[in-house]
Amino acid sequence: MDTSDPDIKFFENGTCNHCRSAKIRFKQINSIDQNTKDTKLKEIVTQIKLAGKNKKYDCLIGISGGVDSSYLAWITKELGLRPLAVHIDNGWNTELAVKNIENIVNKLSIDLKTIVINWEEFKALQKAFLKASVVDIEMLSDNAIIVGLMKIAKREKIKYFLSGTNISAESIMPSTWYYFCKYDSLNIKSIYKTFGEKNPLKSYPIFNLFEYITHRFFNPIVEIPLLNYIEYVKKDAMKVLEEKLNWVDYGGKHYESKITQFYQAYILPKKFNVDKRKAHLSSLICSGQITRDHALAVLKEPLYSSKNLEMDKEYFLKKLELGESEFEKILSEKPRSHWNYSSYEKIIMRLAKLKKLLFWKKLK
Repeated sequence: MDTSDPDIKFFENGTCNHCRSAKIRFKQINSIDQNTKDTKLKEIVTQIKLAGKNKKYDCLIGISGGVDSSYLAWITKELGLRPLAVHIDNGWNTELAVKNIENIVNKLSIDLKTIVINWEEFKALQKAFLKASVVDIEMLSDNAIIVGLMKIAKREKIKYFLSGTNISAESIMPSTWYYFCKYDSLNIKSIYKTFGEKNPLKSYPIFNLFEYITHRFFNPIVEIPLLNYIEYVKKDAMKVLEEKLNWVDYGGKHYESKITQFYQAYILPKKFNVDKRKAHLSSLICSGQITRDHALAVLKEPLYSSKNLEMDKEYFLKKLELGESEFEKILSEKPRSHWNYSSYEKIIMRLAKLKKLLFWKKLK
């Protein structure tokens, strides 16, 4: 990590606040012996099976075709659970991702529910986010995943959602590199209203304020980061997927999506001076999966070959119906914060301040 994160703090020994926080979390997890972890995992599996008794599915998983979600599907079946897999099709899937997902669900005999986002709406939303110059264009896909999953869980009466989020590969990510509340639908609508088209959003999945508050504070769906309860080593997981499920690597984290690849490998570095490989590699260093020297060698490699960049850029512009001069103008605009626009989180913060104020007045 370096000062491309403006909030980073370095210490005398050369480590930073991100490494220190990650190592504290690892120490908390590693202080628990493996037998205790195994016992806890068995308890979780028993609870899930009990809650799903006499139902078709006992848990919900998201599947993108990436390493984490694919290995989660494998582990879920190894534990004898009956998951329903949900995939969000935002129009940017690579052919390889489609094939990987197909192999996974077929070989593991998992039912798959695909939520297809209306392309015209999603295209308009992405163009609005680009014009707004906010850092987290991936918020649009992440929001659709969260809202879609929660609505399916409610409809199917599934209590448990197993996520592929894990500390081993994702312990570090600066808050300045993304918008933390991925399902803040008001923030999305505000940006769309300011920079998007006049057509209303009719099918794109969003939370209203009541749904947002319910999910934020009273969510009846229990989310479990299952990979944190096992010894999750990324290279070993990839080997299992390749040997057992005919899974094929994409060459980068989250590169199963063409928009994610172009966003992370071109837009973020060029416009925001953000190379997410630094956070991804730092996480693997902190979990002892790679060395610092190896990570530095990886960072010397170009994010794109000139040939691939030219092809992907042409594809990106054509798919979003953007002219090259318009796109270059967008890239030259000064970045803006998501906080410049309305958000449900601002409402929550105001309510919290009001509650605190009333509390102090009552004490007086």
